[in-house]
Amino acid sequence: MRTPFAIPDDLESVSRHPKARRPGEAMRYHHALCYGCGDDAVNGLHVTVTAGEGVASTATMQVRSWMEGGPGVIHGGILSAAFDEVMGTTALLIGVPVVTGHLEIDFMRPIPIESSLRFTAEVLGRDRRKIYTRAAAFVDGPETAAEPVATSRALFIGIDPREHFASHVANSQRPDEHQRWTKYSSP
Repeated sequence: MRTPFAIPDDLESVSRHPKARRPGEAMRYHHALCYGCGDDAVNGLHVTVTAGEGVASTATMQVRSWMEGGPGVIHGGILSAAFDEVMGTTALLIGVPVVTGHLEIDFMRPIPIESSLRFTAEVLGRDRRKIYTRAAAFVDGPETAAEPVATSRALFIGIDPREHFASHVANSQRPDEHQRWTKYSSP
């Protein structure tokens, strides 16, 4: 039975992990073939996340022609994947690798192909392993930069990545890369 998603009022406050990327530094959670952030993912999103102040981040993504859904606009699933990448990476600011538990999006306006998207994201708090986040997307441009084109809220679950992905490494396009890890990720 489904229940409505609500961010609890009594979340434990969070603070930036001492080893988190400094404000202005690029953040990366995944590997080079990751669909969301990987440089080597041929048809990947190539989302770039940058650490902000506190437990916030900003991110950018170019909306390419292959991302088209409706005529001349981005497919909603592509935007969903971008929000997932941005918010999941932002959780690293508190030192917690995560996987998605729940993701919801409010689409407000069509996003044109060949536009540039800017995201803002923040970690709202936690309840044990549950990490709550929110984000907004904006189309860069003089008339559109101030109003979001979409917003998102999500629940992520903190994991031990080596344990969580252990039985799937063999399926990777580059399993040797993952087997050499001494630590899956760092904040």
